[in-house]
Amino acid sequence: MASIFSRIIARELPAYIVAEDDKHIAFLDINPNAFGHTLCVPKKEVDKLFDLDQQAYLDLMQFSHRVAAALKQVVSCQRIGLSVIGLEVPHVHVHLIPLKEMADATFQKKVSPSKEEMSTLTEKISAAFA
Repeated sequence: MASIFSRIIARELPAYIVAEDDKHIAFLDINPNAFGHTLCVPKKEVDKLFDLDQQAYLDLMQFSHRVAAALKQVVSCQRIGLSVIGLEVPHVHVHLIPLKEMADATFQKKVSPSKEEMSTLTEKISAAFA
């Protein structure tokens, strides 16, 4: 059965897509730790990060690096944190989290941006990515 991320990639489910290339997609997390929390996902469905072959791993990190640079241009923060946990969705994904304080990286603190804020942020990150 396809993961929720595969369904987003197939455009079966809506998402705030901020960046995409032929192998990856990046979209805003709908349950974010901080404003701008973004997920970078390979389009090929693989469960665990270290199950990716070496080139796919490097490609995902390069894509995530580009998305993080765009995110940093748009969201006010001290730095962009990176986390790979992968327990909730069985599809490799990198969390890029704008950090102002350590609590932003704990997955215990959540924020609730409006749909309008998410849409505006999507447009700004997409423009910075391009």
